[in-house]
Amino acid sequence: MDATTLRRAIARTRLAPVAAFPKRLARVARHDAKVIRTTTRWLFTSREHHNYTYDLTKLSRQHLAWFVSVVCDVPVKQVRAYLDEIESDDTLRGHIEQATAGSARRGLADRQVRYARRIGWYAIVRATRPAHVVETGVDKGLGSCVLAAALLRNAAEGHTGRLTSLDINPEAGYLARTAPWSEVVDLVIGDSIASIGALDRPVDLFLHDSDHSRAHERREFEAVEAKLASGAILLTDNVTHTNVLAEHAERTGRKFLAYRETPRDHWYPGDGIGVAW
Repeated sequence: MDATTLRRAIARTRLAPVAAFPKRLARVARHDAKVIRTTTRWLFTSREHHNYTYDLTKLSRQHLAWFVSVVCDVPVKQVRAYLDEIESDDTLRGHIEQATAGSARRGLADRQVRYARRIGWYAIVRATRPAHVVETGVDKGLGSCVLAAALLRNAAEGHTGRLTSLDINPEAGYLARTAPWSEVVDLVIGDSIASIGALDRPVDLFLHDSDHSRAHERREFEAVEAKLASGAILLTDNVTHTNVLAEHAERTGRKFLAYRETPRDHWYPGDGIGVAW
């Protein structure tokens, strides 16, 4: 009896779980060893305590390109060009590195620039050319800079737009307070629901990235609904934790898709992009 026949015979007996245990243990051990290496390296090389940054795996980046292509109805080749564009923007990258190093909060921020799913935000803005983007939740302003960079590129091509960034923390957005990015950003400090209610022009693209509780996320989408321009796009950074935007899309007759990122060499499982259009 050869080895393959023997394994198949054992698989049909009560000894099957015992025989499979060493192989199962080896797989778990390899997985755990990788997790321990990754988490240990992060603990001693990163300063971040929340809102983690990282690069995407090659496969995750490819899937993101197709996600944006479908949502925005543009060729995937063009989307890939947009992703390359933001990642090769050395001026923006240098600014973020310098602003981070000079910030009073530099003890809790990594100087290395890693955009993760935010390159998807960039590509969506480049593809749709919105006149008015609104984001809730700014933190350091990394996402604000990415969105502003897309708006500046659009403006250079004859399609001007502005970003309204809403945050309750008066210290938020320090990365986006430098020209030329600050020239297209209106930073508003205050409660997001009240700030949405005070918007004085239609919203073409709305991004929820503030308080990630289900109740608050739902309130933001309900509040912005009356402010939306025709054909507006809604985004959420909370799609891996709630179904709020999907439910809102169904109630309002929109389509919905979700993308989940896969971080490269990071212990965090990643976030995603939810979109309704």
